[in-house]
Amino acid sequence: MKMLDKTWSKDVFEVSQLAEVASRGGECHTDGLVHVVRELGDVVFIVLRKRGGVLQCVVDRSTGVDLTGVKEGSALDVWGTLVEEPRAKGGYELHVSRLAVLSTPAAPMPIILNKGRLKSSLDVNLALRPIALRNLYERAKFRLQEGLVRGFRDYLTSQGFTEIHSPKIVAEGAEGGANIFEVDYFDKPAYLAQSPQFYKQMLVPVFERVYEVGPVFRAEKHNTARHLNEYTGMDFEMGFIDSFEDVMVMEANMLTYTMDLLRREYADELEMLQVDLPSTDKFATVRFAEAKKMVEEKYGRHFKNPYDLEPEEEQLLGKLFLEENGADFVFVTHYPVKKRPFYAMDDPSDPTVTLSFDLMMRGVEVTTGGQRIHDYAMQVEKMRSKGMDPANFESYLMIHKHGMPPHGGLGIGLERLLMKLLDLQNVREASLFPRDMTRLRP
Repeated sequence: MKMLDKTWSKDVFEVSQLAEVASRGGECHTDGLVHVVRELGDVVFIVLRKRGGVLQCVVDRSTGVDLTGVKEGSALDVWGTLVEEPRAKGGYELHVSRLAVLSTPAAPMPIILNKGRLKSSLDVNLALRPIALRNLYERAKFRLQEGLVRGFRDYLTSQGFTEIHSPKIVAEGAEGGANIFEVDYFDKPAYLAQSPQFYKQMLVPVFERVYEVGPVFRAEKHNTARHLNEYTGMDFEMGFIDSFEDVMVMEANMLTYTMDLLRREYADELEMLQVDLPSTDKFATVRFAEAKKMVEEKYGRHFKNPYDLEPEEEQLLGKLFLEENGADFVFVTHYPVKKRPFYAMDDPSDPTVTLSFDLMMRGVEVTTGGQRIHDYAMQVEKMRSKGMDPANFESYLMIHKHGMPPHGGLGIGLERLLMKLLDLQNVREASLFPRDMTRLRP
């Protein structure tokens, strides 16, 4: 028996180390997947795709380097000298003295990956997702998705939040309604979680501030460009709030931190995708009823749904606040009781509305949140008023029965946030492997 040597000894360099490697003489070893091969007479250019970007490698045939098996998709080990080349991506290229083919693909690429944006349709892109994601433009989208999650986690951790991981197989739906996936759980009915709402609230008396990043399931039979049946929720809940505006302030500061993080550390992806980051200088707020009235008066449009903002209404509201106030973000507050779930606290000064909000980003709703009911009698009464049997929620009501502080929180749809950030036309483009009514593969 021997003990594992934990020293990391792999001597390959990454794209972020180009200048450092060149400064010490340039002799180096690296690896990567072949992104494209271009043959120009006696010179062959091989672009390697690496985790940090791409590296142009140059092979002079007169050196005798064996190129057998080198094709798009091959995995290579490469040795050579790194030299400055302003025309190459990153300002350097590798003059190859030796290479080893680690693997060779068994079939040619089904789509062209190396011509900037994919030219294929969305359906083809999603059907060939494991290959399509190798496209640098597609990959960059999900690097930014990582940045959004990283900003969410980093900021909330800095504010004393604890990360949690709640069950995704549950005994009842947190949002009510029929849009839940039922599963056979050892001959008992169970459901895929619509949100971590109950568990977030249960853990407020434990940790006071909690957050979670995890899957959310909605069995709605829709086929729109802005809905998925499984998406990633970024949720937080916080105790001892004075008002639901405390939750809004927390989110505004988190988004400010996150956009600054993207600007600092994801500049290459922002440039490639030509992203115009939203301004976080201003977060407008408007009551729901006033928002509907403003849109109607400004644009001469009347919308039928009295309890919610319709998609076009959201777009017009975003346009209005951007043009008149320079605000990319708008908090719409005090939604009607009929629109909000049973745990939303009613406004004491107007019991027809709730202490809740949606956050609109450039005319699309990306967040729903608000203050929750913390009083036991009030929560039971609210359940009964919505035709619910409190006996079915015994474990949830345990927290109200045995002491809860004033609290509130929110949920953000990660894919929808990314869709709007990148100005994509379909939320499926913002999901690595989207799930909708027809798609279970890949």
